[in-house]
Amino acid sequence: MALRGVWQLQKLVVSYCNWGGSSRGIRAFMETKLPAFQEKNPQLEIVPELIRGQHPHLKAFCKNKNQRVVCVKNMTPDDILLHSTRLRNALGRKVVKLKTRHVTKHPTVQGTWSTDLKF
Repeated sequence: MALRGVWQLQKLVVSYCNWGGSSRGIRAFMETKLPAFQEKNPQLEIVPELIRGQHPHLKAFCKNKNQRVVCVKNMTPDDILLHSTRLRNALGRKVVKLKTRHVTKHPTVQGTWSTDLKF
């Protein structure tokens, strides 16, 4: 996704094995869907990486030096295209777990509403 007009994903490394069965989908993805994906995203550097004996994965490098790795073991080419599109659209920020369900700048004095209150 573009933040202030700048795409946040710099480089996408496509790691696969040319022999293993779990890489069958990513090999088909590289033959059929990857050239069109690369043509639609000229700002993105896509690097294929051959690693034998390992499960396939996509590794995304963002402008803010964060990395994200997605395992694409035994996935179809359409699923891999979906994951690569999601990595392209991500902002590259770390996922932060919220401490509470309800987030507000001005918390209520009376407390949060809940359905299990009985009068």
